[in-house]
Amino acid sequence: MQNTSEQYDAVITQCRKLFINKMKDYGSAWRILRLPSLTDQIFIKAQRIRGLQENEEQKIDEGQESEFIGIINYCLMALVQIEKGIASQPDLSLEEATKLYDTYIAKTKVLMQAKNHDYGEAWRDMRVSSLTDLIIQKLLRVKQIENNQGKTLVSEGIGANYQDMINYSIFAMIHLS
Repeated sequence: MQNTSEQYDAVITQCRKLFINKMKDYGSAWRILRLPSLTDQIFIKAQRIRGLQENEEQKIDEGQESEFIGIINYCLMALVQIEKGIASQPDLSLEEATKLYDTYIAKTKVLMQAKNHDYGEAWRDMRVSSLTDLIIQKLLRVKQIENNQGKTLVSEGIGANYQDMINYSIFAMIHLS
């Protein structure tokens, strides 16, 4: 798993750099987004990835990698929103947002390491298209939980689903690299 850990960190370094640069450009304007809006943004990214995987022609010169990065960063924003609630105005400094980003990715990596141990790195034998489908399935689950006002009877909550989408996206990025 050391190789997985290093590969995971390399993907996160790339995602974190983009997050920080976008924070410098836009500030924390994303703090006004409600969870369903973030879920829909992630859904758009996942649908584009699926389209890239299925379509022969591509009209926008950005590949799957940039969309997986978007999924990772939007999921991390969603985890922050779950903790802090929705703001009416941008309210996080670059330093605060980066600290929250680092906190949530660290928790998500711990989850990945536990599941990766138990599942024996099964993701390494999966196709990127299957990981994409799992992300879309998680999104549909999240949408249903949101429609149920966040209540579940026996299932994981929204946060766990966002963490799984982060990890699936990172696995896909490792496969693509």
